Amino acid sequence: MILVLGLAGLIWWGGRLFGASQSMRWALLGLLFLAVLSIQLTLPEGNPLRAATGGSASLWLLIAGTGALVALYGRVLKRLRNRADAREDSADAPEAAAPFRDSELDRYARHIVLREVGGAGQKRLKDARVLVIGAGGLGAPALQYLAAAGVGTIGVIDDDRVENANLQRQVIHRDADIGMPKVFSAQAAMEAQNPFVTVRPYHRRLSEDIASELFAEYDLILDGTDNFDTRYLANAAAVAQRKPLISGALSQWEGQISVFDPASGGPCYQCIFPESPAAGLAPSCAEAGVIGPLPGVLGAMMAVEAVKQITGAGEVLRAQMLIYDGLYGETRRIALKARADCPICGPNAGTPAPTGEN
Repeated sequence: MILVLGLAGLIWWGGRLFGASQSMRWALLGLLFLAVLSIQLTLPEGNPLRAATGGSASLWLLIAGTGALVALYGRVLKRLRNRADAREDSADAPEAAAPFRDSELDRYARHIVLREVGGAGQKRLKDARVLVIGAGGLGAPALQYLAAAGVGTIGVIDDDRVENANLQRQVIHRDADIGMPKVFSAQAAMEAQNPFVTVRPYHRRLSEDIASELFAEYDLILDGTDNFDTRYLANAAAVAQRKPLISGALSQWEGQISVFDPASGGPCYQCIFPESPAAGLAPSCAEAGVIGPLPGVLGAMMAVEAVKQITGAGEVLRAQMLIYDGLYGETRRIALKARADCPICGPNAGTPAPTGEN
């Protein structure tokens, strides 16, 4: 047995002296153990070589088992120490490294306790970039709730100014804002409501020459416009960028909302509305009237769909349209299908979108 221990010592310390790696030395010790065990199991009792190497296989098995337990204990102990060190490093990290300030955690607590949102969902909201087209009837409530929900970057594009007649329903604007560009009035209200979000105002009309570049900066598009030219343009740009488009529309007492996302298997806006209606068939709110709270209902629904799209909660209104009738307090949902001949998302994509009078 002394002979074996001597050979083991020679392998371990001699190998270290000659620069052999630890793994190689362990391998050589393993070979030595197998050789000794083989001698004990194959040679008869009384054989000089068997006597010189301990005389019993059970002795070496006991030694090997003890060594294995010691090695396992050492490995577990090392892992526990590494975990403790990692926790200390995390505790010593500066507070700025945390994704949320304490005041943000308190602000979004009602989101975080929701099983479908949680901390991970709120972090997705914080990292999200959403563009809202229009700061009017639908855009106003959508912008307010997106900011309140903690969407990190919100863009808003509109070329209008606040008018006295807007204030009956566009509640993001105030009487003192009359004459101010809507995007700047909305920006002031959103930043006053939530200083933790970034608002990017674009005081101009959405046009074909900027749509593609602008949409590329955002993850999700909300269309709250009131004219078909802009809706078709927004749809074409969103499809080209493979960005989901949440679209809403309303008149008098009724509104509708849908999520158009051909990249995820749904139809696009032009699949459902191939052509803009003839003049007079789709009167504006100024012509037909609109009950004041209705844009708030539909705009808030658009914000809900945006939050679900970003966080992955529930089921968004993809390939579906929700229709709300405020006069009779009814809602209904209809299924939507893509058209194979759609010039925007179908095989013949690239055909110019139809335009028409509003």
